[in-house]
Amino acid sequence: MTDMLQLAGDFAAPTWEEWEVEVLKVLNRRRPPGKELTIEQALARLRSTSVDGLTIEPLYTKYEGELGYPGVAPFTRGTTVKDGDMDAWDVRTLHEDPDAAFTNKEILADLERGATSIWLRVGADAIKAEDVSAALAGVNPDVAALSVSSYDDQIAAAFALAGYISPNGEPTTAKGSLGLDPIGFAAVNGKTPEVDWLAEWVNACLREAPGMKAICVDLLPYDNAGAGEIQQVAIAAATGVAYLRALEAAGISPTDAMSQIEFRVAVNANQFTSIAKLRAFRRVWDRIGEACGVPADKRGAVQHAVTSWRMLTRDDTYVNLLRTTIACFAGAVGVAESVTVLPFDTAHGLPTDFSRRLARNIQLLAAEESNIGRVNDPAGGAYFVEAYTDQLAEKAWDLFQQIEAAGGMADWLTSGEAAKAIAVVNAERAKRLATRKLPITGVSMFPREEEVAIDVRQRPAAPERGGLSWHRDAEVFEALRDRSALSDPKPQVFLACLGERREFGGREGFTKPLFAVAGIALVQSEGGTPAEIAAQASAAGAKCAVLASSAKVYADQGIEVAKALKAAGVETVYIAGRKAETGTDEADSVIDGEIFDGMDVVAFLSTTLDKIGAAK
Repeated sequence: MTDMLQLAGDFAAPTWEEWEVEVLKVLNRRRPPGKELTIEQALARLRSTSVDGLTIEPLYTKYEGELGYPGVAPFTRGTTVKDGDMDAWDVRTLHEDPDAAFTNKEILADLERGATSIWLRVGADAIKAEDVSAALAGVNPDVAALSVSSYDDQIAAAFALAGYISPNGEPTTAKGSLGLDPIGFAAVNGKTPEVDWLAEWVNACLREAPGMKAICVDLLPYDNAGAGEIQQVAIAAATGVAYLRALEAAGISPTDAMSQIEFRVAVNANQFTSIAKLRAFRRVWDRIGEACGVPADKRGAVQHAVTSWRMLTRDDTYVNLLRTTIACFAGAVGVAESVTVLPFDTAHGLPTDFSRRLARNIQLLAAEESNIGRVNDPAGGAYFVEAYTDQLAEKAWDLFQQIEAAGGMADWLTSGEAAKAIAVVNAERAKRLATRKLPITGVSMFPREEEVAIDVRQRPAAPERGGLSWHRDAEVFEALRDRSALSDPKPQVFLACLGERREFGGREGFTKPLFAVAGIALVQSEGGTPAEIAAQASAAGAKCAVLASSAKVYADQGIEVAKALKAAGVETVYIAGRKAETGTDEADSVIDGEIFDGMDVVAFLSTTLDKIGAAK
C-alpha cells in the first residue's frame, strides 16, 4: 500500500465535552427533575479505587509523561531490548515435592518440554537440602539456570545448590539464584533480620560464579499475607536498600551489589495492576541506583514474576487455569525476566504431571504462539497503563520513604508496623470480597453445585512459623462450603417463588447461586397460594425460607406468604430484594432480612448456616 489506511478517517473525533454529555444522559436517565447529577458527581461515581488506594479514572485519553524507551534508564519499559527471537523470557518451573526421585523425573520432563530454568524450594515441607543434588541429577547448570529458596534454612539451601553447580569449588559459568533473603526469612518466621553475613556470599558469587545472584528479595510472603501493590513495591525497595547498605559496609560497591540482587514478584489475575507493579518497581529501583551512584546501564531490576498463590482457589479448581493464564500474560507484558506459573491444583496438594504440564504450556503458548515475548513493552504508551504505573511508583516511593524514616525495612518489620499496614489492606479486601465487589469466579460467583474430585498427593505438614500469616482470598468462602459438606443432612433453604416465572425469574436466578456459594441446597416452590406454599415448606422441614418475585407480587401477597411460612414452623424468612417492596410497615415484623446485590455475603451465609444448624 502506498497510502496509509485511515480506519477512523470518516468519523469525527469525539471531544471530552461530548463524552461528558453522554455520561450524564446515562446516569441521569431515571433521576427526577432537579435531582440530576453534575458531571463532577457523575465522574466520582464512575471513579474507583484499589484496596490499597490507587485511583482508577473512568476514561483515559492521553498521557502527559515521558514515555522513554525499552532497555534504558529508568527501565520502566524493560531492562532489555528484544530482537524477536523465541526466547521471550525465562520459563522457570517450581519444584517442591520432597520425593527426590519423583522431583528429578519432573525436572527433566520440564526441561525437555520447554522450561528453561528450575526453581527448588528447600525445607522441612519441601525438598531436603541433602536431596538437592539428587533432585537435579542430569541437569547441566551451564545450560539451565538453577535457583533455590527456603523458609527454613536459606544457608543450607544455598550450600546445597553451590555444591551441585560447582562440586569442586572451582569457578563456574552457571546461572541462577542462591535465594538469600534474610529480611524475607524474618518476615515468614517472626525473627529479627540479620544481614551482615550476606557479604561473604555476594563476594563468593562475584569471584567464582558471576552468573549466579546471591540475593533474591522475595515478595511472595508479603503477597501471601495480603500486602497491596503499593506496599509490595515499597517493601521490595526498602529491602533492597537494606542489603545495599549492608554490602557497602562490607566494602562491596553499590554497582556490584545491585548486580547480585533479583526480585521475586507476585502477579495475579488483575492484569493491569500486575503489569503496572512490574513497571513501577523498575522505575523505583533505578532511582535508588541513581542515588547510589550506580551507572545508568547497571540499574535495571531483574524480576522473577510468579503467579499469586493467594488468588488460587480450592473449589472449582480448573478456573485457576484462567487466573494463572491472565497472571502469566501480565508477567510477560510487564516484561519480567523470568515467569513461574503455579499449577492449577496447588491449593489441593502437590502438583501432578498433568497440572505441571498445563502450567508449563501456558507459558509456551503465550511465548511461542501468541508471540507476546517478541514485543518490547507491549503495554507501553497505553494511557491507562502509563498513568497507573506513574501513580503506583509515586505512592510506593512515598511509602518507601516512610519505611526509611522509621529506621529501614528491618525495623519496620520487627516493630510490627509492617503487619499493621498489611492488616489495613486485608480489612478493606475482606470487605470487598464479602460483598463480592471483588468477585471470585467459581467460588463467590457462579459456584458449582458439586465439586469435581482432584487427585493429588498431599503436601507434608509445614512447620509452625511465627511470622506473617498467609491466607488465600477464597478461604473464607471455602470454609462456608466445608460447613455444608460436614453437615448431615445437607443444609437446605426453601425458595418460595411467587407468581409467574416472568415475575420471579430474575431474583430466582440471583438467589440460587448465592446459596450455592455455601453449598446450601434449595427446595423450591413455584406459584400457589400462601397455604400451599407453607405446606410445601413444612413438608420439606424448612427452617429458613426466601421469597423471590417482583415488587408488584410482593405488594400483593408477600406478607401473607411470609406469615403462612412462619405459622408452618419456618423460623426465618428472607426476601430477595427490599422489604419496602411489600408496601407496608408490617414487613419488619414478619420478614427477617433482605437479599440484594452488594450485601455482606459471608456474614449472611454464615448466619444462615447457624440458623439451619449446620456443622461448625
